[in-house]
Amino acid sequence: MECSKTDLLKRLRRIEGQIKGIQKMIDKDECCNDVLIQIAAVRAAINKVGGLMLESYSKSCIRQATENSSEDNNVDELINTILKFMK
Repeated sequence: MECSKTDLLKRLRRIEGQIKGIQKMIDKDECCNDVLIQIAAVRAAINKVGGLMLESYSKSCIRQATENSSEDNNVDELINTILKFMK
């Protein structure tokens, strides 16, 4: 599933709202369990955005690599990006 720039920005704004909600929960001394559940939801959402970005980037790199089959730089760059994302 490829996402457009607009879709990614919409997801990031939603995550921003979730984080502001977590800040309010902490300020109001909400139950730690509830806060942790929301933190897990934010983590999952940001991982989804990263995965969508990585998918798009990977397709772009593979496309470029197949067009320029003599260049391994695109594949090396893709591998480095995946490794950084997985940390």
